Amino acid sequence: MKRSVSCSTALAVTLAVAAVTLGGGSASAQGLGTGHAAPSRQHNYTTKTPYAPQESLSRYQSAPRGFTPVFTENVARHGSRAMTDSSDGDAVLAVLASAQAQGALTRLGARLAPQVQSLLAGASAIGYGNLSGRGVQEQQQTALRMEQRLPSLFATIVAEKEPIEVETSGVARAIASANAFTSGLTGGDPALAGLIQAPVTNKDLLYFHKQPQNADYQAYLASDPELAAVIAEIDGEPGTARAAADVVSRLFSKDFAAAMSADDRTSFSRSLYELYSAAPDLAVEAPGVDLDAFLPTADADWFAYLDDAEEFYQKGPAFQGRTITYDMANVLLTDLFTQVEDKADGSSDKGAVLRFTHAEEIEPLAVLLGLPGSTKAASATLEHPYSYGDNPWRGATVAPMAANVQWDLYRKGSRYLVRMLYNEKETAFKPSCKPVARGSYFYDLNELESCFDRG
Repeated sequence: MKRSVSCSTALAVTLAVAAVTLGGGSASAQGLGTGHAAPSRQHNYTTKTPYAPQESLSRYQSAPRGFTPVFTENVARHGSRAMTDSSDGDAVLAVLASAQAQGALTRLGARLAPQVQSLLAGASAIGYGNLSGRGVQEQQQTALRMEQRLPSLFATIVAEKEPIEVETSGVARAIASANAFTSGLTGGDPALAGLIQAPVTNKDLLYFHKQPQNADYQAYLASDPELAAVIAEIDGEPGTARAAADVVSRLFSKDFAAAMSADDRTSFSRSLYELYSAAPDLAVEAPGVDLDAFLPTADADWFAYLDDAEEFYQKGPAFQGRTITYDMANVLLTDLFTQVEDKADGSSDKGAVLRFTHAEEIEPLAVLLGLPGSTKAASATLEHPYSYGDNPWRGATVAPMAANVQWDLYRKGSRYLVRMLYNEKETAFKPSCKPVARGSYFYDLNELESCFDRG
């Protein structure tokens, strides 16, 4: 018997989300200079972009005839959160205070400090780095949609008393995300409450980038000469100085802006961008904050590019011929396979496995899985670094807040199929893997094991 998600709970969460003030405007982006195609305003928050599902419930393919879902698992980034500390806000406020003391604020500049103070107050109220109200809503809504996609599976989980396993990185925002997600599940069906296990910490699986076994990766971040050189090259592009000069010219008097060094202008502008991109995540705690006016679209686009470049080289596909940024995610890919294989061979009675982690794990996993826009590496030469003009990698689409990968396992007799969702969109596995039919998003488990060299 199929059961639907509680209408009252779903409506309550939907209304809560609708009440959130969405950050960012809708103005179309301007150019980023030669070789850079600009993202739209709502995408220049990069990996701080609030979550939105990428496919509606009505558009999913039906499983091949006779197949029913028997298991689901996910890997999810924590939801929207407060910035990790107040350093960017403090830096911006210090410059604004100096300008104010000299009578050097423009009319626009005089409006900025109260906005920054409100944003910092909102972050401080929940604790820097912690899950925000918006992040709670993102996870709850994602859980409700999971139930709506798989009503027969959750009915079976309840009927057969199958456990739902929950794992986290052990970081507070990941634990809070797990709790928000499971509260969404139980809000949709209270009978699941007794089946959801308490979250357990698994740092080797869900915080692997910080673990001793990945010391080579940590050394890469700290001292790799190629990494340092390419980031310096990108940061030093003329667009950085131009964007920074534009930002300060609108906020400060001509003399004050001229007295700032180029480095000071850039440092101030990049800190302001960090606040700008963090503001939508704190829409519940700081609902009146809107920093769009202080960072024009073209300038926000440029600083988004700089931010994406760092993410790309530090956590994404990075350099051609090098795998240091994503090899470590094989532990997570292996676990995805292990869970569906154990369910298929009867050695597991779990109905679901839920994992909550960070961008540092989602981005390299996306490379290994061959997810759209996640795999193109950049040339190892400085002549052709990562750019928006010739590389589809974007933090806003690869690893927004609450980004998630979900595998659903279907059974018919002794045959098992797997369907993958990426940010809730049906997504093909890498091209070397063949689906059960042309255009299908369902793959035979044996085919996936062969395709990913599972032995």
